[in-house]
Amino acid sequence: MTDRQTAEGTVSYLFEMGALKRGKRTGWWIAGVKDPETIAEHSWRTAIIGSILAMMEGADAAKVALLCTFHDTQETRIGDIPWIGRRYIQAAANQEVTADQVADAHACVAAGIKAVVDEYETGESLEVLVAHDADKLECMIQGLEYLQQGYPNAQEWVDSTRAKLKTPSAQALAEAAQDMSASEWQRTYLR
Repeated sequence: MTDRQTAEGTVSYLFEMGALKRGKRTGWWIAGVKDPETIAEHSWRTAIIGSILAMMEGADAAKVALLCTFHDTQETRIGDIPWIGRRYIQAAANQEVTADQVADAHACVAAGIKAVVDEYETGESLEVLVAHDADKLECMIQGLEYLQQGYPNAQEWVDSTRAKLKTPSAQALAEAAQDMSASEWQRTYLR
């Protein structure tokens, strides 16, 4: 391929990632949420949570943020599959989708993105553990927000994701979040 073709392949990937800003998280529809968050919104807060958990756990915060940023990028092609549907999906699907997504990109970009996704999917490092906890904690916090907005079926997501948290830091933050209002952060400024 020419430099122009790989540049176009890389930009094509960037345009594809823009679709994540429009793709809704489907599990929340099962819980009755009428206008759920997008995949990109979920991934953004997951990266923030991952960075914070990494700082608390002594892991590499930049690496965790990177893992979290790319953890759901395959959903442009396979959609957001809720937990109930995951048992029907081949475990290696995310790596296969990623390989197709970056097939025409610059070789260094393709290799880098494939390595990040592969590590998230199969790695066992502290950073991977923290990234997975960040994904679950974000889902739990989003569920708490939906509960506060009047969606009682979100409680199942809150409970199931909280039960899967592994790191002490994620468990501590989950405990703290459980009894807080989503607007708690602004109370200090309203006084």
